Amino acid sequence: MERRLYEGPVFDVVRRDGMDVVVHGPSVAIVAVDADDRLTLVRQRRVPAGKAVLELPAGGIEAEESPLEAARRELREETGLHGGEWQELISFYATPGFCDERMHLFVATGLEHGEPTPDGDEELELVTVRVDELSELLGRLEDAKTLVGLLLLARGRMN
Repeated sequence: MERRLYEGPVFDVVRRDGMDVVVHGPSVAIVAVDADDRLTLVRQRRVPAGKAVLELPAGGIEAEESPLEAARRELREETGLHGGEWQELISFYATPGFCDERMHLFVATGLEHGEPTPDGDEELELVTVRVDELSELLGRLEDAKTLVGLLLLARGRMN
């Protein structure tokens, strides 16, 4: 039995099996590497964190959209990057202790640059880092999806 406790524009909260559960649609995140072997991240203010956080480009999957289609759209909107070779690395629950959001993590390489077209309320700062400087960046990251994505990228580059 499930009872709706809250209905909002981004997520809902339901009581399921005696637990409060955040109901959130599936999402995507992209490890974006351009043709010059530079990684593009976004820095954006996150109210719950109380500050701007450096993250992988990411967003929600819209109705009738596959995870790959959503990832390509989100990357182009947030960074302008497009084209390249794409591979889904893994999908996982972002915070399974209280939320049902399933995230699909992609790596895209050989990307071409273009103009970003962020959503009206998004304020993003693009940050580029050479992939060979990845180890210096890892210790400064605070976002779980970004740590997962970059650790998987580093592991793939070491094999």
